[in-house]
Formats: sequence, C-alpha cells, structure tokens
Amino acid sequence: MTNSLDSVRSPEVQPAMRSPSGWLKVGVIAGASALAGGLAAAWWYRKTLQKLQQAELRHTNPDFRIPGDEAEDEG
Repeated sequence: MTNSLDSVRSPEVQPAMRSPSGWLKVGVIAGASALAGGLAAAWWYRKTLQKLQQAELRHTNPDFRIPGDEAEDEG
C-alpha cells in the first residue's frame, strides 16, 4: 500500500557546468576599464609634463611687461 505522503523521487541529475556568473563578467569589465583609464591618465600626465618642460626651455621673451609708457596708466 502506498502512502500519499511518500514522494516520488526525481532522477538524479548532474549539475550542468555553469558559465561564469554575471558578477564575474562585470568585475572583469570593471578591471579592464580601470586599467585602460589609468593608462590614459598616465599618458596625459606625461604629455602635460613634457609640454611644461618644453615651455620652460623656450624663453623667447623673458620680459613679460606690456610695452609702452607706464605713466599713462596713472593719469
């Protein structure tokens, strides 16, 4: 006699191989983005320093005053 409380066992199923979770993909993308951003910032900073050093070496006009009579501004 079968009891209505007895359940029928489902066949054992091997868990399928899962692909990487969504969080892992987001993490990889975020890491790659951070790396690319860091490299871009370093390149920009390096170029800016080069421009500043070149400007420092080029002293074409060391006198930056406005030409003309200074007495005109006082009157």
